[in-house]
Amino acid sequence: MESLKTTSHLRAFVPAKDFAVSRAFYQDLGAKELWASDDMVLLQLGDSQFYLQNAYVKAWAENTMLFLNVPDLELCWQELQALDLVNRYSGIRWKQPTDYDWGLREIHLIDPAGVLWHFAHAINKE
Repeated sequence: MESLKTTSHLRAFVPAKDFAVSRAFYQDLGAKELWASDDMVLLQLGDSQFYLQNAYVKAWAENTMLFLNVPDLELCWQELQALDLVNRYSGIRWKQPTDYDWGLREIHLIDPAGVLWHFAHAINKE
């Protein structure tokens, strides 16, 4: 379709089991709120945006994965550790930076609703 060749601003809708807790989690992560209503907020991390919504279906939340490319994965890891989110929010889990065969080094972070974030950076193959 010609009309889709120049699209922009793809935004995912992210579920929240406890909207207030998830909202605070993402604020602590550094997300900026661009717009909000009683049951949804538009958040921005860098140049990326997503909607956090006050809606939860366990199977949906635990099967949602989001990918975010970051310029410095080691710095991201240090900052995540300093935030101590795993001890401040129930259900938060993470996996330290790991190299994968598909050419990416990734940190995996699971949010309060069970959504899996992939923070990633291309592995420099020289």
